[in-house]
Amino acid sequence: MRKICISLSKGGVAKSTTAVSIAHGLSMAGKRTLLIDSDDQGQDSYLLGVSPKHGLADVLNEEISPLEAAHEARPNLFILAGGKALSGVKRSIGRKDFGAEKTLSDALSPIEGKFDFVLVDTAPSWDSLTINALFYCTEILVPVSLEALSLNSLAEFTQRLEGVRKFNPGLKHSYLLPTFADGRVKKSKEIMALLEKHYKPILCEPIRYCSRISEASGFGQTIFEYAPRSTGAQDYKSIVQKVMAS
Repeated sequence: MRKICISLSKGGVAKSTTAVSIAHGLSMAGKRTLLIDSDDQGQDSYLLGVSPKHGLADVLNEEISPLEAAHEARPNLFILAGGKALSGVKRSIGRKDFGAEKTLSDALSPIEGKFDFVLVDTAPSWDSLTINALFYCTEILVPVSLEALSLNSLAEFTQRLEGVRKFNPGLKHSYLLPTFADGRVKKSKEIMALLEKHYKPILCEPIRYCSRISEASGFGQTIFEYAPRSTGAQDYKSIVQKVMAS
């Protein structure tokens, strides 16, 4: 069972869209996939057009098992929803005297081996649940929009990641996924060149800017459902194939 954390301590980089798109792509390829939304904004459910009765907060509060809480959003695609209740959970984790970073791992132990892929979508911040996700997962996929502020966030995130890897040596920064790529914009090309210089071994083909991707969210559909022939669908299909081939 592969566990992939999709994370960057910055909003607006298409992190949730990427998590949902990859999760759906994997499920469409026949992989039993669990998407875990650890953000108190709970956007993943909205992007999939579902309203699960239970979510990750219920699991972490030990009110229900993760298998019972997992909502089947699409064939082969299950979601442990995020939402406002996670704010209280984060405070509870912060008050633990020891083992706080293993809270998520302990709560998810019943699902071990039940899925082909588990994807954890984190909040755009370095909070207790993000740290928990990094202790639970063994791979990281970082979406980074092609703008200067994202580069700063990426550098800071990479630095913090090294601190986590001292305690979770099995964690591997496997993928760096550029988003909102626009060949007409000079700055995008310059930032892409910088990424190639410093992160070439893990750099993926970029997700090109595509208005269909943002339109799809308004209908509770993924890009594969809303515009399967669009460049957005093509690009996300490529990263799904790359993940499966790894």
